[in-house]
Amino acid sequence: MTALSSPAGLPPTPRIMCLANQKGGVGKTTTAINLGTALAAIGETVLLVDLDPQGNASTGLGIDRAARTTTSFGVLLGEARLAEAICETAVPGFHLVPASMDLLGVEVELSDHERRIHRLADALAEYMGDSANSRFSYIFIDCPPSLNMLTLNAMVAAQSVLVPLQCEFFALEGLSQLLSTIEQVKGSLNPALDIQGIVLTMFDARNNLSAQVDADVRSHFDGLVYDTVIPRNVRVSEAPSFGKPALLYDHKCSGSLAYMQLAGELVRRERARQAA
Repeated sequence: MTALSSPAGLPPTPRIMCLANQKGGVGKTTTAINLGTALAAIGETVLLVDLDPQGNASTGLGIDRAARTTTSFGVLLGEARLAEAICETAVPGFHLVPASMDLLGVEVELSDHERRIHRLADALAEYMGDSANSRFSYIFIDCPPSLNMLTLNAMVAAQSVLVPLQCEFFALEGLSQLLSTIEQVKGSLNPALDIQGIVLTMFDARNNLSAQVDADVRSHFDGLVYDTVIPRNVRVSEAPSFGKPALLYDHKCSGSLAYMQLAGELVRRERARQAA
């Protein structure tokens, strides 16, 4: 499968998506890592910008904390260009801008900056405007599990929001808050922002609650929810401790197969959007 189309002779135009959910533990970073890996496996080129101070996406892709000399924090502060922060991962075609705990101080560092919530958008625009840079077909931004300046930077920079949603009791309540924030950002800061889709995660077929949440979310947000559901899977949970995406740790497990299916569905949705 090839990258997203572009005018003849030009590099592919990247689709910029942020993965956001203000609730922690919903599989957001796991989805960023494994969806990016799955897309790379089918021939797409992917950049993941880790914007979470915990740096779990960076750890899960095997980037040691000591090796993160240039990070997304430096990019936001203007101390480094985005191109200088990009590093390779063990997955061919999948690159990363790592994160560090320094991001915890970004709101203080940028408090007096007039474009403080446009810092990532500016950095991405500069990077993509330089014809010497290789282009990616997808750029993912992994947000922290909160609605703060970092998440706003991601939403201002992105074209769409991908929402991982755990199949649990309070799922719809948290989703409503997030969708309200997205609408506010769209109304005042980024009119082009839309919702790319909702991915149901940690689905347990043995639990009636999972099936009920699945049905409720689909009834409320018809058309936004992906057909692919990510199951609760111990191999996917183990993989980050080995610094590997699940698809490298165990490509035959149910979680890996689901992320491959999700990647195909995402590409089909993107091609349909382009054709519309």
